[in-house]
Amino acid sequence: MYRVLIVEDEDIIRKGIAYTMDWMGMGCTIAGEAANGKEGLEKIEELKPDIVLADIMMPVIDGIEMIRKAKENYSFKSIILTSYADFDYAKQAIDLDVSAYLMKPVDERELKKNVEKIIAEIEKDQEYQKFAEKKKSTEEITEVFIKTDKENDYVQHVLDVTKERYADKISIESFSEELGVSASYLSRKFKESTGTGFLDFLNKYRVQQAIKLLETGKYKVYEVSDLTGFTDYKHFNTVFKRYTGTAPSEFIN
Repeated sequence: MYRVLIVEDEDIIRKGIAYTMDWMGMGCTIAGEAANGKEGLEKIEELKPDIVLADIMMPVIDGIEMIRKAKENYSFKSIILTSYADFDYAKQAIDLDVSAYLMKPVDERELKKNVEKIIAEIEKDQEYQKFAEKKKSTEEITEVFIKTDKENDYVQHVLDVTKERYADKISIESFSEELGVSASYLSRKFKESTGTGFLDFLNKYRVQQAIKLLETGKYKVYEVSDLTGFTDYKHFNTVFKRYTGTAPSEFIN
């Protein structure tokens, strides 16, 4: 459930929004209420809401200043409620990346539509954050490998060549033949130095390069599959989703 805080000095309006809207049906719960901007700041710190509905003209601290101060420390979506069709207020709201600017009296359908839009934005942000964390993890893993196994010349050679030839058909067996050592020995040394098997490392590195190509917007998914060594398109989709949590086509969108 997404947590909603209502900051409004007019009690009848605040209670009306809190108790007449079908918040549960929208996947939300009213986490708290506040009657002025100062109290609102304290509630934001205490409750850490996902969505803040705030009037502009309030005692002590106005809604704009409250949101500005709160966003210095917390991340949340906001909806401004106002009785004033003032361009300056609207401009300040835009500068604060306010999600909606609604005139009072509040139209329930309009408020519901904007809350649902905000929830979709939050979910999209969450998915992107998960993807970004997985992407960062993949990048950090490959960088750590390269930094921590310099003591093993065989492993370092495998890493260096993999970075250059990741799009080719390579395997621990082809490297063992090239280096004149057994595949089992090389495989064991690689895992000791990197903490993972060669195939897992290769797949992670290929996915990392695939992400870079997809981000350019120049290539279709099947082209990226070929360019990064995944000759089987379905296999590329499976491996990409395993490491990033999303399919390549979804990542493009």
